[in-house]
Parts: sequence; structure tokens; C-alpha cells
Amino acid sequence: MALAPTVEVVLGSIAFGIFWVLAVFPAVPFLPIGRTAGSLLGALLMVIFRVITPEQAYASIDIPILSLLFGTMVVSIYLERAHMFKYLGWLLSWKSKGGKDLLCRICLISALSSALFTNDTSCIVLTEFVLKLARQHNMPPRPFLLALASSANIGSTATPIGNPQNLVIAVQSKISFGKFFIGILPAMLIGVVINITILLCMFWTTLKVNKVEEEVMEEAVDEDEVTSHTFSPARMSHLTQEGACRDDAGKSSSRVKAASFKVPDVKKLLSKKAMILKGCVYLVTIGMLISLLMGLNMSWTAISAALALVVIDFRDAGPCLDKVSYSLLIFFCGMFITVDGFNKTGLPSALWNFMEPYARINHASGVAVLALVILLLSNFASNVPTASHVYNLINKANFGTVLLLGAQVAKSAAAVSPADETRAWLTLAWVSTVAGNLSLLGSAANLIVCEQARRSQLFGYTLTFWGHIVFGVPSTLIVAAIGLPLIRG
Repeated sequence: MALAPTVEVVLGSIAFGIFWVLAVFPAVPFLPIGRTAGSLLGALLMVIFRVITPEQAYASIDIPILSLLFGTMVVSIYLERAHMFKYLGWLLSWKSKGGKDLLCRICLISALSSALFTNDTSCIVLTEFVLKLARQHNMPPRPFLLALASSANIGSTATPIGNPQNLVIAVQSKISFGKFFIGILPAMLIGVVINITILLCMFWTTLKVNKVEEEVMEEAVDEDEVTSHTFSPARMSHLTQEGACRDDAGKSSSRVKAASFKVPDVKKLLSKKAMILKGCVYLVTIGMLISLLMGLNMSWTAISAALALVVIDFRDAGPCLDKVSYSLLIFFCGMFITVDGFNKTGLPSALWNFMEPYARINHASGVAVLALVILLLSNFASNVPTASHVYNLINKANFGTVLLLGAQVAKSAAAVSPADETRAWLTLAWVSTVAGNLSLLGSAANLIVCEQARRSQLFGYTLTFWGHIVFGVPSTLIVAAIGLPLIRG
């Protein structure tokens, strides 16, 4: 793709720069409007500057990704009511031997859940738990939040359903679920171990807490408070009001207290109903997971599961739907438009055209250069649009299909084998996802953890851009580099 006219390139870069600054620093003194409004401002400027047309702006919004995120938010609300998070919190804190043990558990559970339920879902569900567990152990939340976000990104590389860009790659490359899984699994497992090692090395002193401090903290925060909290993971904030969407068991208990002296059997009936509803929630969630593993449409599967839970609940769904973080969905809409406008300036394509002769997949040096290009573009123009742009241009190759990023298919003089083609796609999946750990803006999972932690009313914590990047740069470079040779076509 050729560069757009100079005026469009300059204006498009200005609009993207404003979006990027507000996404990274949502409370800048000269325009403290936040990330959501910042993304809308960037999108609006792209249209006003005529970098893209209004029709192109609407078309750039990725509805399947928004549908997936909405569906998983609703499912997470019902899972909360079914006490799944209580059991998960118990698993994280059960016989914990201190901060180092807790950090390792967070990394492993985050990686596993991300491979099965997407990295965004894992971060939505687990952030509040991590904040409470950090408080229970009298430790700063930062290393645990970094562990959650980074492990979620690494773990999500293993399956086509782990993250949106993997879904795009798997569908368009026609790589089967099993082949995708086997091809990246070794890199993912080693990557998680390396990530844990880096975290332990960086925060070894921070994770040390003497026994006196632990005893004092155990008195201040009871373990039951960690494992039986009530919060809205999809809302990214702690509940402040009683609502119709509270847990059925908790809701019924107050009624039983008032009426048990009259009708002793009411308590049993309500408990039985709560157990049935809880079982249905788990069955629907398992069914959603099986459907995803079978390769059914990811977005419609999530939406179907969400609506099934609404119908099973058999009451007004308004209070539950009110918990959905619509501001996050709006942020993504603005981001899609802004990034699409920036891609139309031709700058990302110009970078690829310059690097393409040195980034051929059939040479070790080419793989290294290709990984570097993917890493840079994934952080500067978002990892999902980067993968999508490859898809849009993948069919133009003259000698087989070579991995593309941001521009035309490489016109290579040497034929590329099917194994090299598969490896190229898996390399894109691996690097574009791991690259999300480089900076706070690198992936949606990072932003979800950051925003949810910041908005938590009882355990609020601000994970800054610099606080993230100090860990993100070495972790990303080391994990990506060691994982690349382990990827098999």
C-alpha cells in the first residue's frame, strides 16, 4: 500500500498520536478526558481530517470481537452468582506459602484459563481477586497484576480461541485446532516458566514478607473475605449497591431469616432452587467451552451462552446487563476506527516494504527480523489490526504464501513450503500476542487489568505505563526470542 497524500499522512498521524497519548496517559493535564473519550476523539479526528470516510469508519468496527467481549462479560456475571470465583479464589489462596508461591499460582491459573476462555475474560474475572489476595498477604499489587496480564497473554497463544488475533489467523490459514495447539504449546509452556522466573527475579525482595507482618495482615483481612466477595468483573468496579443480580443464595438467606419460624421448609426449597440454577450456569459454561473447542463461531457462541443464562434465570435481566462495561466496548470502537485510519496513511505498510527483503521465513535471520517487525507494529498499531491486515492481503503471493504484516505479500524468489507457511502463521500468532506484554497499550488484557484495578473502590491501585514497561520490555524480548525456535509448522 502506497503512502497517502502528505496532508493525510500528517493529519492521520496527529489523530493517532492524540489517541495513543490519551490511551497511555488518560489523565494528562492538558486533556484529562480518559481513555474512552480519548479513543472516540481519535476516531472523530480521523473522519474530520478525511483520512477515512464515515462509511469506512463504521466498517472498521470489529463487531465479532465486541460481541465476544460482551458475551463473556455477561457469562462472567452469572459465574459470579454461581460462586465460581469463590472457588477460584480458594484455589489461589489454599495453603499459600507466601508471595512467591502466590505469584506462581496466578501465572499458571491465568495462562491456563486464558487458553480456554480468552485472555480478556481471564483478566476480567481475576483482577479483583488478585487485588484482594495481595492485600491479604500485605504486598503491593503491582507484581501480581503484571503476572496476571502477562501470563494471560502468553497462555492465550496456545489455542485459536485464546485471543481474537489467533481466531483470525486460524480461520484464514485453515490451521486445525490440534495443529495450532501442538505447534505453539511448547513455546507457550516455556514462555510461562520464563515469565515466572523474570517476575521472581525482579520482585524477589518485594515478595518477602516476614511472619509478623503476615500474622497482622491475617487479622485485618480474613480469608473468607477473599474467597466469598461480591463484585462485578464485567463492570470493572466493586459493587456498591444491592441489586436484583446478587447471588441467589445470599438473597434467599435474608428471606429465610424472616420467614423460617413460620415455614421451615422454605429454606430447603430456596437452597434447592439456588443449587439447580448454579448447576445450570456451570453446564452452560461447559457447553460454551466445548462449542468453542469444536470450532463453532466464537462470538455467536458467547452470545448464545449469555442469552441462555438470561433465559434460565427467568427474571428481568436489566440489573445484570447494567453491570456490563459499556465504556470498555466504546473504547474498542474508537480504537478500531483510529487504528484503521492510521493504517490507511500507509505508514505501517511503508515500514513493512522496507523490512520485507530481510524478513523471509525460510532463514533464521529472516525470522528474527520478521518477529521484530511484528513486535513493533503490534505495539504501535495494536496486535488485532496487525493480524487482520495480514489476512486482508494474504492471497497476493506469487511463490507460495509468506507471512505478511501491514502490507503486500512478500514476493519471494524462493518457493515456500506448506510447513513454512504454517510456521509463518504460527510465528505471527506467537509474536503478535506476546508482544502485547511490551507496553500497557500492547493488548486489551493489559488495559482491562489496569482499568479494573484503578476503578476498584476497596482495593484500587494504579498500574502506570512506566511501571508496566520496566517489566514488559525484558519479558517480551526474552520470552518471544526463546519461544520462536520452539514453534513448529
